[in-house]
Amino acid sequence: MKSKLMQMLEERKEEMIEIRRYLHEHPELSFEEENTSRYIEEFYKGKDVKVDRKVGGGNGLIVTITGGKPGKTIGLRADFDALPIFEETDVPFKSKNPGVMHACAHDGHTAYLMVLADCLIQLKDEIPGTIKIIHQPAEEVPPGGAIGMIESGLLDDLDNIFGIHLLPMGPSGVVGYNSGYVFPGRAYFKLKVQGVGGHGSSPHLANDAIVAGAHFVTAVQTVVSRRLNPFDMGVVTIGSFDGKGTFNVIKDSVEIEGDVRAMTDETRTLIETEIRRISRGIEEEFNVTCELTYTPDYPPLYNNPELTEMVAEVLKNAIDKDITEVREFPKLSPSEDFAHYAKKFPACFFYICCTPKGVEKPYFNHHPKFNIDEDALLVAAKAVGQVVCGYYGI
Repeated sequence: MKSKLMQMLEERKEEMIEIRRYLHEHPELSFEEENTSRYIEEFYKGKDVKVDRKVGGGNGLIVTITGGKPGKTIGLRADFDALPIFEETDVPFKSKNPGVMHACAHDGHTAYLMVLADCLIQLKDEIPGTIKIIHQPAEEVPPGGAIGMIESGLLDDLDNIFGIHLLPMGPSGVVGYNSGYVFPGRAYFKLKVQGVGGHGSSPHLANDAIVAGAHFVTAVQTVVSRRLNPFDMGVVTIGSFDGKGTFNVIKDSVEIEGDVRAMTDETRTLIETEIRRISRGIEEEFNVTCELTYTPDYPPLYNNPELTEMVAEVLKNAIDKDITEVREFPKLSPSEDFAHYAKKFPACFFYICCTPKGVEKPYFNHHPKFNIDEDALLVAAKAVGQVVCGYYGI
C-alpha cells in the first residue's frame, strides 16, 4: 500500500498547491472560519467517509476513514485559522481579506491533509484500523479549537494522534522531530492596580498606581531568575503597561498585561503561584488594590517518547526522493494547542521544513512576509503517509 500511496501523492502535488493558494487568498480569523469550514466540507462530499461538521460547537470537522480490517484508531490533525496580520508578500495569491493572513502555514497544513485523506479514503480497504482526519479551527486564539474537538467525544476512541507544523528551519525535504516536552505551555495575565489619583505636586495626598505597577514589572522578573531551577525553562513577558495620562497628574490606576511560557506543568504552576504572591505583596507595600486575572491556556506539548521514536525510525528508513533528511530538532519556544490532544492521547508532533528556495534568512511564522516553499506540501503528505503506513505495518 505504501508505494501506491506515495505515487498517488506525487500525482496530486499540484492539487495540494492549488488548495493551499485558495486558502491563502481567503483567510479567516480564529472562531470565524465558516467559509473555510464549508470549503473543506465540500471537498469530502460524495466520498465514502463519515463527516462530522460543526464539531465542538465551532467550525471543526472530523472525517472518519474506516479501514477494511479492524485495528487501532489514530488521528491526523491540521489547523485552518489565520492571523490578524496585514500581508506584505508579493505573491500572486495574496490575501484578499485585508488585515487577515495565513502567516503560520495553516493553509499548507490543511492542503496537504485534505489530499492525503482523499488518497487514504481510496486505499481504505487495505488499512487495518480507523483513521480520523481532524480539521481543527482556532489554533491561534486561546482557549483554542482543540478543546472543543476533544470535548465533542468523537475522538474518545483514539489510540494515538499525529500532527505536523511547517517551519522555515531548513530546506524542503528536511523533517525534524524531538521527544518529551517540546513546546512550552502558555498563560495570559492582566493586573489592574487601583490607587488614588492626585496632583503631581502633592504625591503625599495620592497613591501612585504607576509606581506600584512599575514595582510589579520589576519584581516579576525575579520569578524566572530567582525562583526557577536554572535547568527549567520559563519566560515572563510584560507586553502592555497602560498608564497613559497627563504629565502632572498622578494616575489612580494602571493595567498591565503579560505572557507566561513554561516547558512543564510544574514550572507553569510555580510561575503562577509567584505572580499571585507578588501581586498580594504589591497591595501590602503600596496600599493599593490589585485585581489579577490569570488564565492558563495551552499546556506544554509532550511528545510520547516511544511513539516519537517510531516516527523517527519510519522516516529515517523511508527511501523517498522528497524526504532528504530526518534529524532531531532542539526544543522550540512557541506554544501549540495540539498540546491538548497530547495530554489525552499518546501523541507525536513533528516538523516539516519549508524555507523558500534561494532564501538564507527566511521570515519566520507570524511575520507579514512569511512564505513557504510549496514543495514542502508534498513532503508533509508523504511524511505523514509514511508514518501511517509504518504505524499499521502496511
